[in-house]
Amino acid sequence: MSKLEDFLTQKEEAEIIAAIRKAESNTSGEIRVHLEATSKIDAFDRAAEVFDLLHMENTKLGNGVLIYIAVEDRTLVIMGDKGINDVVPPDFWESTKDAIIDRFRAGEMSRGLIDGILMAGEQLKKHFPHKKGDINELPDTISVG
Repeated sequence: MSKLEDFLTQKEEAEIIAAIRKAESNTSGEIRVHLEATSKIDAFDRAAEVFDLLHMENTKLGNGVLIYIAVEDRTLVIMGDKGINDVVPPDFWESTKDAIIDRFRAGEMSRGLIDGILMAGEQLKKHFPHKKGDINELPDTISVG
């Protein structure tokens, strides 16, 4: 079994999807998690490719957030679209990444992702609160590549 297959249990995947849904319930923003074993290119460049592949830029307000992990490379990138990047504090994505990595170091992979998702959700809620008629623009599932 690869490290990717061992990264999360089915129960943990369900908990992460529930955290995405909880975070998105208060905002028009969208959060996606993408896992893959390894990246053949720079992690940030690969996250940008995945951002495009998942159509993260298709949100009406430019408020999509991608949490990208190359499991075997032990790399993590958090990428926000222009709308959210323009309004979060300059160090927000880095501090969110650090919070996730702290949990990862403790062996708490799902807890780290859940914490990061909820942190991103709070910023999305603050800057893009849910309004009547908002729809879920992107799937809440964890994508694997």
